[in-house]
Amino acid sequence: MRTLDDLDVEGRRVLLRVDFNVPLEDGRITDDARIRAALPTIEALRERGARLLLAAHLGRPKDREPELSLRPTADRLSELLGGVEVTLAPDLDDVPDGDIVMLENVRYEKGETKNDPELAKRYAALADVYVNDAFGAAHRAHASTEGVAHLLPSAAGLLLQREVETLTGILAKPQRPLVAIVGGAKVTDKIGVLEAFLERADTILVGGAMCFPFFSAQGHGVGDSLCEAEGIDPARRVLDAGADQLRLPTDLVAGREFKADTETRDIDGVDVPDGWMGLDVGTRTSSAYADVIAGAGTVFWNGPMGAFELEPFAAGTRAVAEAVAATQGTTVVGGGDSAAALAKFGLDDRVDHLSTGGGASLELIEGKTLPGVEVLSS
Repeated sequence: MRTLDDLDVEGRRVLLRVDFNVPLEDGRITDDARIRAALPTIEALRERGARLLLAAHLGRPKDREPELSLRPTADRLSELLGGVEVTLAPDLDDVPDGDIVMLENVRYEKGETKNDPELAKRYAALADVYVNDAFGAAHRAHASTEGVAHLLPSAAGLLLQREVETLTGILAKPQRPLVAIVGGAKVTDKIGVLEAFLERADTILVGGAMCFPFFSAQGHGVGDSLCEAEGIDPARRVLDAGADQLRLPTDLVAGREFKADTETRDIDGVDVPDGWMGLDVGTRTSSAYADVIAGAGTVFWNGPMGAFELEPFAAGTRAVAEAVAATQGTTVVGGGDSAAALAKFGLDDRVDHLSTGGGASLELIEGKTLPGVEVLSS
């Protein structure tokens, strides 16, 4: 994969694709982590004499929806750069010449997600060089992530480079034992990840609602728990293939409803009675998982252990997060809800690598080709 060292950018305009798809509330950014993650590449290119034209998307606009304008991100980037002006270009026909210019939301352009070659040409006409630092969008073959890279000298930014090297590195040459923690709602969303780790991990710790298809496959009652019917057969295959590596919860915390103020009960075992839903792993499971994590050489974590956004069901995810933060092994967290959990518990600065791309990181772990990465290697 080509990197910044392979490009001559002095005095040239660099089209820099970044991932500024940040959460907004009433027009205000509630988490600027993705903007801050792009700063090393932005600063490195500026130090090398480049003029920057930033491209990013925000949300999934069906038209030019004002509430999905990148204005807040341009203003926040200006603040993070110490007040350096970041000019927002209203559209591709009106792109001012400046040291740092940001294109308006690229998903305002109708051909963006279809990887329209004509749109890619319009992007390319605005710059001399292309750099992709948007790992969170690298699994999409869009005009600003894949199409334009064929038309200009192109390379990966520092963030994209680090993401790819870190995630592929823990699979190729991990410090042993390699412990994978896989949670979340659906087995079908993570089946590729589970199968990839069956070939590489020493232990796989499973949590979240995705444990219920495993329990169902084993003949346990799941009550009213979220149990993905389509996930039962894949779960059975994983059980058959990885009985020695796979660890499932041994106790649970259940609730009557998916609410913070619902009636709760601890379940000693994994059979959930009718009228109850399993919403977190229990204390025995949390302790056992923490012990495994403590002895790991490498940890990969993606997916919470329960409904951590509801305080009665946050303990399992908190225990795992604290164990990941405390272990001496190399720790990699695959974005998404796991990143949100770390932030909630104030532990996001206690891991070695916190991925900015949930979907992209999972696809890379699965061994899939990411279009935005492949084009930088061809």
